[in-house]
Amino acid sequence: MLTHQLPTVRSLQHEVHPKEWEARVQLAACYRVFAFLGWTEMIYNHITLRLPQEVSGAEKHFLINPFGLHYSEVTASNLVKIDLKGKALDGSPYPVNPAGFTVHAAIHDSLPGAHCVMHTHTTAGVSVACLKDGLQQTNFYTAQLHDMIAYHDFEGITIHADEAPRLLKSIGNKQAVILRNHGLLSWGATLPQTFAILWTLQRACEIQLATFSMGGAQAVIPVSEDIAAKCTRDALQFNPNHGAGTDVLDALIRQVDRSIVRPEESYRL
Repeated sequence: MLTHQLPTVRSLQHEVHPKEWEARVQLAACYRVFAFLGWTEMIYNHITLRLPQEVSGAEKHFLINPFGLHYSEVTASNLVKIDLKGKALDGSPYPVNPAGFTVHAAIHDSLPGAHCVMHTHTTAGVSVACLKDGLQQTNFYTAQLHDMIAYHDFEGITIHADEAPRLLKSIGNKQAVILRNHGLLSWGATLPQTFAILWTLQRACEIQLATFSMGGAQAVIPVSEDIAAKCTRDALQFNPNHGAGTDVLDALIRQVDRSIVRPEESYRL
């Protein structure tokens, strides 16, 4: 029987390791930020966060959104803890989208620095991903991503594990990824750093989309390689020594907090 009601999920705050609860709250807040920014695709796409070793030991476990919920409905307790095979480890009543753990698990497992992975299907991101030449080095934001962008060719819906080695080869060590004909992806050592990279990539795509809409594809002013390299060096928002995106993400979380009218709507539950 169809229902509009969400399953009741008990609070996990006092049932999990404090580090896991901290990760849950941060990730749930990030889902709300994505909803605030309009980076949603109904119930699809994912942000995943790998749990620290104090929580999972030698195993690699990560948190993912419960499939079937809008980002604005994600809370710390209804996030699903899964292993690299997509098996739920916390008794969650929610399923997990195979497209989430197939790609994200491969990255979390194989890239030591990939503690967080974000993937979107924004209009600007998918539009640029469909261009033969992809993202062009023509604006303030693309310059900051100089030599940081990888491309992976479209192979269909990402539910097949055999794509993982090819995806990882395409990514290499580049933290901003354009999935051709598909969307955007970023990964990083922390959730704020991953967000800062994705925000810059998204903004670059938005500016390119606006520029091309003016018929500027031929007349656009390119950014030279030396200036772009300088911009990447000076882009402090990715740098762990300068917060790596923490300040801007905190500011957006405060915006989300102000928008919560009733306590039961909080992501901190």
